[in-house]
Amino acid sequence: MPRSLYFALLSLSLIWGGSFFFIKILLHDYGPWTIAFFRSAFGLAVIIAVMLIMRKPFDIRKIRWIPMAVMALINTAIPWAFIGFAETKLTSGMASVLNATTPLWTVIIGVLFFGAVTNRLQWLGMIISLAGLLILVGVNPVSIISVDPLGAAGMIAATLCYAVGSHLSKRLKGLSMYQVTFGTLISAMIGSGIVALLVEPDSLLQLPSAVSISALIGLGVFGSGFAYILFYFLIQKGSPEFATMVTYLVPVSAIVWGYALLNEDIHWSLLTGLAFILAGVFLASKKSPRKADGCHPHQAQWEKEV
Repeated sequence: MPRSLYFALLSLSLIWGGSFFFIKILLHDYGPWTIAFFRSAFGLAVIIAVMLIMRKPFDIRKIRWIPMAVMALINTAIPWAFIGFAETKLTSGMASVLNATTPLWTVIIGVLFFGAVTNRLQWLGMIISLAGLLILVGVNPVSIISVDPLGAAGMIAATLCYAVGSHLSKRLKGLSMYQVTFGTLISAMIGSGIVALLVEPDSLLQLPSAVSISALIGLGVFGSGFAYILFYFLIQKGSPEFATMVTYLVPVSAIVWGYALLNEDIHWSLLTGLAFILAGVFLASKKSPRKADGCHPHQAQWEKEV
């Protein structure tokens, strides 16, 4: 692999890991739905600019907008709002590690509702990840769990949305990556904007501070705009398997961002839980050669790391 690919992989992990930091900063001024709206809007502006510069066709009439809107709400707008809510109660590092369970839930949802086939190695991975999840939330007989239960539930809800959304996104065929990104972000922007107007009108109309503008640029322009393009660069110039290695780097970079910039503590349960979860995700993502169809189980998850 060329060094440029490793640099791109590291850059993507820092961008997506930093998204948890940016959300934490924005929560001082905005509600979760408003953050989801701005994140979609800034990302959409980037994608439109890139498509115009590169002369990529929009072909709006070819997009099946109802399935696109459903997928975008489930796979983008709703989980982004859930993550914002969760980070009002959890550290950014904890949220990022819980987010890393997304591939696990994707496999489980696939088995339960989409007819996916698994093997023994994948089931072993699920069990190991579940053990890591129990360690992470600090299950005990006194307080049941050591982290805020609503915050943990919010993150799990977000990952479940991602899991369902990843299967729905596979049904959007005949579109380029630019069209899917464009359709996803414009649908997510409209959906989250409507909800924000209904439940967070004061937050939506609040003028951003200089810090908030910087965080919005980091979250929307980079985390939801350039990151998509960077991810597909890794797929095209490297491989889907290489690109999805970012799954294992994002929580690490998020923990480092939280420790360095937010003074968040790093507990043994966080690191141990992370190790178990990533080991389980690695095994759960394996397909037997006979059943592999050439599509990596994470390939449809390019927009859901945060």
